[in-house]
Amino acid sequence: MATGREIAQLCGVSVATVSRVFNQPETVNEETRDRVLRVANELGYQPNESARALSTKQSTMIGLVWDTDHRRPGWRHPYLQDLLIGLKSALSAHGYHLLMLATSGDAREVGASLADPVAYVNMTRRHHLGGLVLIDSGSDAEAFEAFAQSGVPCVALDVAVDGPRATYVTSDNAGGAQSAVRHLVGLGHTRIATITGPPGNQPSEARVSGYRKGMLQAGLALRDEYVVAGDFYRPSGTAAAQRLLALDEQPTAVFAASDEMAVGALLAARAAGLRVPQDLAIVGFDDIEIAAVVDPALTTVAQDKPGFGVAAAKAIMAMITGAGQEEPVILPTRLVVRGSCGG
Repeated sequence: MATGREIAQLCGVSVATVSRVFNQPETVNEETRDRVLRVANELGYQPNESARALSTKQSTMIGLVWDTDHRRPGWRHPYLQDLLIGLKSALSAHGYHLLMLATSGDAREVGASLADPVAYVNMTRRHHLGGLVLIDSGSDAEAFEAFAQSGVPCVALDVAVDGPRATYVTSDNAGGAQSAVRHLVGLGHTRIATITGPPGNQPSEARVSGYRKGMLQAGLALRDEYVVAGDFYRPSGTAAAQRLLALDEQPTAVFAASDEMAVGALLAARAAGLRVPQDLAIVGFDDIEIAAVVDPALTTVAQDKPGFGVAAAKAIMAMITGAGQEEPVILPTRLVVRGSCGG
């Protein structure tokens, strides 16, 4: 790969001029700038981002903090994959790139983990990262607080953070859950159960709250046995639905806090000889790809997955450039009606 010195020699300019072309192009005359860029392009030259960050005191790298341990299923969730595509595309449009800061079990063994948040904050500064995007993995509260208080531009996804240059992006989880319950009530259901996400997870708690509010608004009783915890993934949806279907008074409808759990509930209903939606109506949350292809297709509360990433990128860019954007961003949801609830 060509070096800055080689580009300088071929163009008859100094190494400092080559550096200015990439770091402060407005300080180099147009003819020289065009010549350096043309030669650099022909030779496939790429400026060193770390050195560039040191010289300009600015970085085009945004750190993505996320537990990537292969023993945890979060990184495989299709909702998060779509979100990351939107985030990466939006950052790329502003000339920024994502740098994954691995926090897996292997990293923990060498002391670089979210269990030691100070180490991660220091690493952020060593790499001169322009900002951070934080994805909650369920056990990162202490680390997220340290990041939010560090002064580094910081945007968390689906978890509330508070700090001098920190904000978060989430969906209207409670409102989405209410719309699901309202739809089921409108279809005549009164025995409506819910399969929740994991306790302590903020979207999960908000969806439970929305379910309860929707039930109370409809004048329906809240029954403890109709609230069963899952973990957002399909096997837990199946197990939770089996518990619900074993009750003496089975629910006639289930709102699951994720599409994966809703599909698990659908499989449990089918295994029990029930028809969906005739015997059991099911509504999910997320609108991932599988929701439209299962049989029957899944009624669900859709989140704006690409928009989620775009909103996070916009928020972090606003903080980096000093334009503000420290208020939380709450994205709307919408109910997508398909065949799994019969209307």
